Amino acid sequence: MELELPKLSLPMYAEELEKDMLQRLSRIEGQVRGVAGMVESQRPCLEVLQQLASVQAALKGLSKTILRNYLERCATDAIRSGDTAVYDELMEAIYKFVK
Repeated sequence: MELELPKLSLPMYAEELEKDMLQRLSRIEGQVRGVAGMVESQRPCLEVLQQLASVQAALKGLSKTILRNYLERCATDAIRSGDTAVYDELMEAIYKFVK
């Protein structure tokens, strides 16, 4: 089941938050490239796994930031406008991150 995206007011992210998220994504991109280099250079599995755990932690932190922004901006706007579909969207978003 694909969700219909709500009509949202822009900007979705405050300027400072957007800058922070883009910096985090840049660091994550570097980490992923580093993991690829480790695989190419035949680094031991445990070293690669340690770096993958770091990438996952960084992605989880970024996901929490975006989820909070969703709650503060998008979901709040939808609830205030009377859009009850936001409850299903919110539940789906939460379930994706509690697995």
